[in-house]
Amino acid sequence: MSEVTNHEYDVVVIGAGGAGLRAAIEATREGASVAVVCKSMLGKAHTVMAEGGAAAALGNKDPRDSWETHFRDTMKGGKYLNDWRMAEIHAKESPDRIRELEQWGAIFDRTPDGLTNQRNFGGHTYPRLAHIGDATGLEMIRTLQERGIHSGMEVFMEYTVRQIFITNGKASGCFAYNRADGTLHVFKAKTIILATGGITRCWAVCSGSWEYTGEGHALAYWAGAEMGDMEFVQFHPTGMIWPPSVKGILVTEGVRGEGGMLSNSEGKRFMFNYIPEMYKPEFADTEEEAREWVNEVIDGKLATKRRPPELLTRDVVAKAINSERDAGRASEHGGAYLDISWRDEEQVKKKLPGMYHQFMELAGVDITKEPMEVGPTAHYVMGGVKVEPETQESTVPRLYAAGEAATGLHGANRLGGNSLSDLVCFGKRAGEFAAKVALQMDDWEEIDQTEIDQVVSETLAPLERENGENPAKIVADLREMMQNKVGIIRSKTLLEEALSDLDEISSRGKLSSPGGGKIYNPGWHQALEINAMVDISRMCTIAALAREESRGGHTREDFPAPDYSHWGKVNSVIWMDEDGSMKLDHRSYPPMSMELRGLLDESDLHQEDE
Repeated sequence: MSEVTNHEYDVVVIGAGGAGLRAAIEATREGASVAVVCKSMLGKAHTVMAEGGAAAALGNKDPRDSWETHFRDTMKGGKYLNDWRMAEIHAKESPDRIRELEQWGAIFDRTPDGLTNQRNFGGHTYPRLAHIGDATGLEMIRTLQERGIHSGMEVFMEYTVRQIFITNGKASGCFAYNRADGTLHVFKAKTIILATGGITRCWAVCSGSWEYTGEGHALAYWAGAEMGDMEFVQFHPTGMIWPPSVKGILVTEGVRGEGGMLSNSEGKRFMFNYIPEMYKPEFADTEEEAREWVNEVIDGKLATKRRPPELLTRDVVAKAINSERDAGRASEHGGAYLDISWRDEEQVKKKLPGMYHQFMELAGVDITKEPMEVGPTAHYVMGGVKVEPETQESTVPRLYAAGEAATGLHGANRLGGNSLSDLVCFGKRAGEFAAKVALQMDDWEEIDQTEIDQVVSETLAPLERENGENPAKIVADLREMMQNKVGIIRSKTLLEEALSDLDEISSRGKLSSPGGGKIYNPGWHQALEINAMVDISRMCTIAALAREESRGGHTREDFPAPDYSHWGKVNSVIWMDEDGSMKLDHRSYPPMSMELRGLLDESDLHQEDE
């Protein structure tokens, strides 16, 4: 058996994005020894790709904002399938987490009065997103990384975790291998925090970085944790669609927040045709009103809640672009046109410097003079590990999850900007409670040596196979299949076909052979990722097949309307049965207090209570 290096830490954090770093900082504050194990280089987490801002009811741009309104917007955007307990904590604590980042050196954009500036985003009643131009995630990671390095955490870069060990029913450690040199490692841990981000690399057109293959979700599932809401995958309405080499790269919602307008091949602003009745009073009725609204925002004179229809929630905008394409009114390369060029050129460059350079360098488009071509791209999974709202502990004791790896906060659809405040809000809580539990333990649990030997054997197995299929081809086929059959519009027939396809892809993956050795072998890494990608894709598919309605990020062509009588009250739950099969059930969150219900829209609640 190959040599395995052993490590011991009070808390092991898997993932070094916003949630992982914030968790590590808090755990070290509590006095725990902390290891951060990350798949890529420190500072290269997917969080750096978040552009628009972090949502928090600071009330700097509009003093009418409050945690109560933020809570209402989050619940309404999530179609009331959110865990209201997480939504309440998030709305109340996000302002402190943003102010904390400022105290640690984050340089947010400022209002003329010197306060943290905030911009409008889809689904938010007031300007709520604290931002640094269109590079908010990058600044947050820079700040958290600097703080974390000085807190005493130890970092293991370019490691992939392949298994979480369970001893006496509790998380006791994990196995990982070094992606650069192939060395094998066991981390004994008193508690473990999963902060591994999302799963969107399971789709062919996505905004996710290469790390987003869903291994964190799979680790929790394999360890026995319950997963929830896996049918709800958000397709961001605006990703680049041309040239093909950059297809899917995110075009921040901040473009629309700063006045960007969507039009079809006929030059018409089509979003006016897709405003749901429940939203109509909140949105501008004409292009002239929308431009006046943008100018009011720029001048700091926002006197109305009315917004351009481009700032409807992401699910509505993505489906609208899809509908325009299906009606034969797509842009030249199959999407829609997003135009910010009517704004002052210097303002565009100042407010959206990243977008200006992204389009200039990657597509040869000057966004100050011509429109961008955009289309839906797989962007975020609302589903993930089910956690206890206060502590972020999963259904497996001593295993915690935070950020996109966890579910609950966002319900059926996430509002833009809530992800970044989610990371620091619940990352802090996961780190705090994981450390407190770890420090109450006298020693580490023993890990069964046969389990270590088994995962080592499974990890090295692809290198010993010959004449098998290239794993890159299998992964490409899986992603294309998910794009076509479990994408933005779904049906029973396509979902059933997808389940059959996943069985075939799983069999192909077990026979794949990357060739080469353990050192710098990307084929080996892909061969090892296939099992996780298949299981995650299967979770999304069976949950989508079971939910016979359309709601938020889940759209069934054969069930186009939401079903308030049943599906509006239950969330999907997935777990691994003792025989290794994937099981699914539906459950409700505990009843909300009448005090919190009073913050929500009576008209919406009436529908949900029918």
